[in-house]
Amino acid sequence: MSDMKAEVLNKDMGSPSLLERLFQLKAHGTSIKNEVIGGVTTFATMAYIIFVNPNIMASSGMDPGAVFVATCIGAALGTLLMGLFANWPVGLAPGMGLNAFFAFTVVGEMGYNWEVALGAVFISGLLFVGMSFYKVREWIIESIPESLRYAMTAGVGLFLGLIGLKTAGIVVENPATLVSLGDFTQPHALLAAICFLIIAVLSERKVFGAVLIGIISVTLIGLMLGLVEYNGVFSAPPSIAPTLFAMDIAGALNLSMVSVILAFLFVNMFDTAGTLMGVAERANLINKDTGKIKGLSKALKADSIASVAGACVGCPPVTSYVESASGVAAGGRTGLSAVVISLLFVAAIFLSPLAGMIPAYATSGALIYVAFVMMGSMQHVNWKDFTDSAPAAITALMMPLTFSIANGIALGFITYTVLKLATGKTKDVSISMYVLTAIFVAKLVYIG
Repeated sequence: MSDMKAEVLNKDMGSPSLLERLFQLKAHGTSIKNEVIGGVTTFATMAYIIFVNPNIMASSGMDPGAVFVATCIGAALGTLLMGLFANWPVGLAPGMGLNAFFAFTVVGEMGYNWEVALGAVFISGLLFVGMSFYKVREWIIESIPESLRYAMTAGVGLFLGLIGLKTAGIVVENPATLVSLGDFTQPHALLAAICFLIIAVLSERKVFGAVLIGIISVTLIGLMLGLVEYNGVFSAPPSIAPTLFAMDIAGALNLSMVSVILAFLFVNMFDTAGTLMGVAERANLINKDTGKIKGLSKALKADSIASVAGACVGCPPVTSYVESASGVAAGGRTGLSAVVISLLFVAAIFLSPLAGMIPAYATSGALIYVAFVMMGSMQHVNWKDFTDSAPAAITALMMPLTFSIANGIALGFITYTVLKLATGKTKDVSISMYVLTAIFVAKLVYIG
């Protein structure tokens, strides 16, 4: 009888034997309990995206309910693929910064409709997939200077920060000085600042789910002040029909969209590479003898395919989240953690009333916090070499000042190439940099 019970248990889909075969738990020195804890931890630290992304994307004219469901589905699909295909403990979701670029620059400033912008996301995703299956990805990543890679991350952070400050009313327009300080007697500005401070303090104190706690706390304050209307917590999910397969690929196949597609591609590529390498180090996925990262190729393929899938349901580029490091610190080591995260995103689909209650000032506070975290990458720039530091600074600063990630990348790349050539440092300029610089010059001269 005991043998029969053991056989039944081994055939059980939730049995340790099946999970062991799928995720090699013993080889990674982990357990089911640790993986579940790691997955729950990562989800708690990145769940803010299900509230923030619909708010940002709605400004482009997209249906917020559909975007909410698309966010959950895109995150669930991407994370599940990362877990089952790559066996990595990494959560994926629509990228912060790229969603703002989508809504405020491509749609808001450049005037394209959101369907065309989704088409650009889809095309950039296909390019990323192609690069992930060949050596093109490594060639581009290795040939673009580190200073510009770090500057792109910081620039996206500054861009996010400006959007958060503007949305909250902390920074306002001023005809005389262009911008000036907003009115802190207004509840929206004050509550956004309080949200940022709550998140910052809790994060520094290593409190579990600091960003989510900050957003929920300020939403509750708004509820008590009568600024937020209670709509419940659970309900059947809204329809995803308004965004499902809505991308306009033909409209995105336009010369003027080249810089937009490249911006989506490069920011996603470098953000993904940096995140995966950081998580790999913390999860002991680096081979001590060779120095190579185990399964990195599969992880990059999973991430790139997730961007294509995300565009199909109505998401900006889906990318790996650095918050996954929190789950690794809590014990996650394999793709089982990612499967747990994926299941939690599926469950979150039924929280649409709660997502609809989250006010803009709460998500603004989160944006400002994320901005400062991303700006930390500038510490890695070589400030002793002006031909490195100046292009990096231009890349980072021109993103918020021109309100465009694409313009920041273009101006930074052009400045780097010109300074290196003019100072005789031609060895620092790769072939791909020459090609990209030519593309960006053409874009600025002929398209604007």
